[in-house]
Amino acid sequence: MQAMPKSFATDSPIPIRLLVLDVDGTVMNSRHEIAAATCQAVAAIRAAGIRVLLATGRRYRDTLPVAERLGIHEPLITASGALIKRPTDHTTLSRAVFGPGVLEGVVARMIASGHEPVLYSDSFADGFDFHCRGLPDGPTPGGRRVAANDQLPLAGLADYLEHNRSLACVAPDLHDNLPAGVFAGFAMGGHQPMLELEESLHADFPAALSLHTIRSPRYLHWMCEIAPVGIDKWAGVLSMAREWGIGSAEICAVGDDVNDLPMIRGAGLGIAMGNAQPQVLAAADRIVATHDNDGLVEVANLLLSGG
Repeated sequence: MQAMPKSFATDSPIPIRLLVLDVDGTVMNSRHEIAAATCQAVAAIRAAGIRVLLATGRRYRDTLPVAERLGIHEPLITASGALIKRPTDHTTLSRAVFGPGVLEGVVARMIASGHEPVLYSDSFADGFDFHCRGLPDGPTPGGRRVAANDQLPLAGLADYLEHNRSLACVAPDLHDNLPAGVFAGFAMGGHQPMLELEESLHADFPAALSLHTIRSPRYLHWMCEIAPVGIDKWAGVLSMAREWGIGSAEICAVGDDVNDLPMIRGAGLGIAMGNAQPQVLAAADRIVATHDNDGLVEVANLLLSGG
């Protein structure tokens, strides 16, 4: 097996030894399913001796069934690189840490801008995944209610919290008593307000945060996601690749959204799904079919045929 990264005209192709896959929009189709053809493609890649990693914006708990379906037992790079855990025993291998005072400032800025913070912690063993100030059936601090009507400002957050309410640790005084061990978080709202929040956070904390605004296909509205500076999927991938003696030129990365850009640009072979965002399509070395049209089968054929 030899697939040529970057320069496809080279006389000495570098074998791909590690395939990195995004989940939503890549492994998962638009019906939030993993097609049988995708499972077969991943199995063929693994059988050829290529390691397969999942690198996703999802929470760790949400990523476990995806890994199980695909037969992947390698560490899971979750929360866009902020948390890496081993699925065989749930051991934490890497967890991002905010600089002093940064998270306090971010939460204050979110609330001052009219947004509700949702903060991720490494609390899988405790039965919850994130902290918030309220749930859809109750008022939030200051008398604001998480909206049930999808036309209201907090509708996207209500949708998220309703789907994940059993995994929430509710703390109405979250803004005054931040939980320990928070490694990432987000606010949720319309596209333009989230872009404006991202811009303001970047201005307030220019060298302290990793920021991106994305829309999960599973929820209403957009997320402005926050993590400590230097944290992204590609950094997580490189940390694992170094342990295995794999160089960046030997990595193929596949994705569809802006949080996939660092790994698509950094990998020896960066592949965009046909349904990818325009920035991702522009950055990729190759473009394959969409997540609804067996794009990962095309990736497997590319890798197993040598390009």
